[in-house]
Amino acid sequence: MTVGRWILHVDLDQFLAAVEVLRQPELRGRPVVVGGLGDPTQWRVVVSTASYEARAFGIHSGMPLRTAARRCPEAVFLPVDAPAYWAASEQVMATLRTFPVTVEVLGWDEAFLAAETDDPARLAADVQGQVLARTGLACSIGIGGNKLQAKQATGFAKPAGIYQLTDANWLAVMGDRPTSAVWGIGDRTAAKLKGVGIGSVAQLASADWRMLAGTFGPTIGPSLKAMGMGLGPTEVSAEPYIPRSRSHETTFPQDLTDRAAIETAVTGLARELAQDAATTQRPVIRVAVKVRYASFFTRTSAMKLPTGATDDHEVIEQAALDVLERFDLSRPVRLLGVRVEYERRE
Repeated sequence: MTVGRWILHVDLDQFLAAVEVLRQPELRGRPVVVGGLGDPTQWRVVVSTASYEARAFGIHSGMPLRTAARRCPEAVFLPVDAPAYWAASEQVMATLRTFPVTVEVLGWDEAFLAAETDDPARLAADVQGQVLARTGLACSIGIGGNKLQAKQATGFAKPAGIYQLTDANWLAVMGDRPTSAVWGIGDRTAAKLKGVGIGSVAQLASADWRMLAGTFGPTIGPSLKAMGMGLGPTEVSAEPYIPRSRSHETTFPQDLTDRAAIETAVTGLARELAQDAATTQRPVIRVAVKVRYASFFTRTSAMKLPTGATDDHEVIEQAALDVLERFDLSRPVRLLGVRVEYERRE
């Protein structure tokens, strides 16, 4: 075969649950649900990850823990342990870097690899084998000529498989599927596409780009057509993964109606993020607050720090309280969140 440039998308299977099973081997084969503090009696706490055994009962990410417990009373419920997941992720990424590839980390459970090879399937199998041998974690790998194809292929590879999508088979595999099946096309965009007579990926691929530009704008319209054709970015960067922002949020067992309690909760979330910023030496430049009312209406507002970038917890906490002033706090509050955006590093 001719040597060519390929992109692989590596996605760790049921990552959080898999890490917990490694730590507690007696859980292997049992339905495991990770979320919140691991207490399914708590109101408004949702599933972060469910093992495949738990998914067989219809349990999925974002589902309330109480609902998961009703669907599978015998499931094992565990709290989220972020430090353990980051440690496992670092092991996996270090393993990927032992191969002659460029590694672009997307998060703690996935990465793109760029490789020059005449046999991408063999490379993918070798990567799977080494990740499993060194970390005990299984992964699925999608192969493509660009990031879109590789990412899309991973969905067909799960669990623990390998799948290849290229220009040659893109429409054969994806053509009859709805446009929302394409990575990067959300439900709202898919609905708008359907409104102009485009319901499938094949229809999007053959659509008039001028019509799309007129409907979605001169940049987004043509890019949607390109996505329908299976075209996507090919650059894979080895720059270290550095999150541009971080957020904490909490859903309360009972709606908050007391202003002082709301302010205390926001201050606590902001303080945690400020401590993270100081620990990682990432100065904060902007602070945002998210409020979800009992009616589920959600609003977010943000402000740039008037003092400039800082990790001073008092400044960050005060900024969060200043933003909170923009909200109607006479209404019952279901959820509060705070997000900080870090100063860009060149």
